[in-house]
Amino acid sequence: MIPTAFEYAAPAALDEALEMLASGERKLLAGGQSLIPLMKLRLAAPGELIDLGRIPDLDHITESAGTLHIGAMATHHAIEISPVIRGFCPLLSETAGQIGDVQVRNMGTIGGSIAHADPAADYPAALLSLEARVHLVSKRGEREMAYSDFLLDAFTTALEPDEMIREIEVPAEGSSEGYRYEKVPHPASGFAVVGVAVRLEARGGRITRARIAVSGMASHAFRDLAVEKLLEGGTPIAQAVAGLGEGQDANSDTYASGDYRRHLARVHAARALATALSRAA
Repeated sequence: MIPTAFEYAAPAALDEALEMLASGERKLLAGGQSLIPLMKLRLAAPGELIDLGRIPDLDHITESAGTLHIGAMATHHAIEISPVIRGFCPLLSETAGQIGDVQVRNMGTIGGSIAHADPAADYPAALLSLEARVHLVSKRGEREMAYSDFLLDAFTTALEPDEMIREIEVPAEGSSEGYRYEKVPHPASGFAVVGVAVRLEARGGRITRARIAVSGMASHAFRDLAVEKLLEGGTPIAQAVAGLGEGQDANSDTYASGDYRRHLARVHAARALATALSRAA
């Protein structure tokens, strides 16, 4: 289908983009991998698009004092192959490499993905397990928050209409940490039917610190604190993950029922934890 008519702007500076964003009903265009299909289906009909592609330094990937700084316009492919991310946060690199296909990874951006907040996206599980933070900017100023506070519900975030994501901050993983992102991709879309991100530290084969988050199963990604506590208390992996997602209202559709998604999450959480534990060792 053909989108409804719209105006197009390509500002060359961040201040210019924020000025435009503050002055009316406009949509930001990052990679366009979600927005353009919605516009073609006429599920979205913005009057004007603000293309962020010409604004310098929104795609940076740097590390400073144990924290990674990732610009909102960094593509999935750049995150997948970045030596900085592979060296300091391999979980995020591993996750980016499983998003969509090569074409999507070359165009899609981390900022666009997390602003869209699709329940079946891959980044949310990884960012929750990594305890990431999000930097937001508007004409009014800047603010930052934990990603867990930024992500509110399906396609819903704490982003205000005049704000945009400037940067994502991710603490560097420790050299002794184990990690894994396990995913069941939908065969048509490549989105996560279920995706599980795991980080852990271990001593003598025993998990001493665990972070586990799930995408695709519920209305938005979530960390399972109860399972983390069980793992840190010495409960065997198979027993700990048997209750993964308890209390979550699991998504159900023609491809996978809620019960099946819950089952997949538990199976792949066990696999991810086993791999992460072997990497920690």
